[in-house]
Amino acid sequence: MSILSTNKLRRLSLGFPTLDDVFTGFELGDFVVIRGNAASFMLSVLSVRAQLPVESGGLASSTVFVDGGNSFSPYEVAETARNYGLDCKTVLDKVYVSRAFTAYQLSSLVLDKVCPVLQKTRTKLLIVSDITALFLDRDMPKLEGRELFMNLCSKLSEIAVEKQTVVVVSCFQRNLSGQSLFFEAALFGKSNILIKLKKKGQVMSVSLEGHPCVKPFRIDLAVDPQYSYARAYGGASFG
Repeated sequence: MSILSTNKLRRLSLGFPTLDDVFTGFELGDFVVIRGNAASFMLSVLSVRAQLPVESGGLASSTVFVDGGNSFSPYEVAETARNYGLDCKTVLDKVYVSRAFTAYQLSSLVLDKVCPVLQKTRTKLLIVSDITALFLDRDMPKLEGRELFMNLCSKLSEIAVEKQTVVVVSCFQRNLSGQSLFFEAALFGKSNILIKLKKKGQVMSVSLEGHPCVKPFRIDLAVDPQYSYARAYGGASFG
């Protein structure tokens, strides 16, 4: 008879009661891809929920946020913190943000700089936003971009397992080019959980498209009408 470790029991739930009833969330070691027009919103939510106690569906952890798509919003994070009755400044101080403006910078952050930060801060949630955007830049050599992206995906998978960290990345489909489809295939192939979030009006559809243990499902959730996609920078920093 095996006994699960305390770490294994730590799960990061998504924070919507109806959804949490059918999906317990992410475990340490999961490599999660979230796609769809509500992905950025969910990254903000998870950045806050990670700081909640384990018994409340959090990880009792800070967040390391690698911003690859100019999408980190301190306003969304602060508003979410207020909704949970948390101090906004305290929450933002525990979100370590670093921006990347090129695919090379993004790769360097993940390949060389993230692990020391995770270890120093004992962070259990690593987020990479809009992971494919910079690799689709017209100035990025096609073959070099593919090799670099595959290395990036392999490293994220490695971090999830070896550092026992929840790794969450967002991905947005901009076109159906061969390069874009290649990146998606490489990313989906390395991840073990794939979720699609689509918001229309005050309804957000959550589709679990891939999971090693849970069957695919779709559920529609009512969301706050004040939900927005404000863009700005803030929080702590690294790199």
